[in-house]
Amino acid sequence: MKLTKMDCTLNEKDTLQDMLEAEKQLMQLYTVALFEGSTKAVRKNFSTNLMGVAENQYCIYTNMQSRGYYEPKPAVKTMIDEANDTFKKQKKQLKAN
Repeated sequence: MKLTKMDCTLNEKDTLQDMLEAEKQLMQLYTVALFEGSTKAVRKNFSTNLMGVAENQYCIYTNMQSRGYYEPKPAVKTMIDEANDTFKKQKKQLKAN
C-alpha cells in the first residue's frame, strides 16, 4: 500500500490534539523529575519548566475549546463527592502509616 501526501497530513483539530497530548506527557515527566530532583537548583529548574508546560497546555486547550474541538463535560456532583471520599480515605491511610 502506497501512502499519499494526503494520508500523512493532519488537520487542525488533530494537530492541536496531538500537541495537547504531548504537553500532558511533558507535564507528567517534569512532575516525576521534580519529585526526584536532588538539589534545590535542579528542582527549581524542573518547577519552572513544569509551569511553562502547564501554560502551553492551557493555551492549546483554550484554542481547542474556542474552535469547538474540545468540550469538557460538566462535573457531576456525585462523581466529585466520590473522588473526595476516595482522597480522604487515602489521606487517612497515609497518616496512619
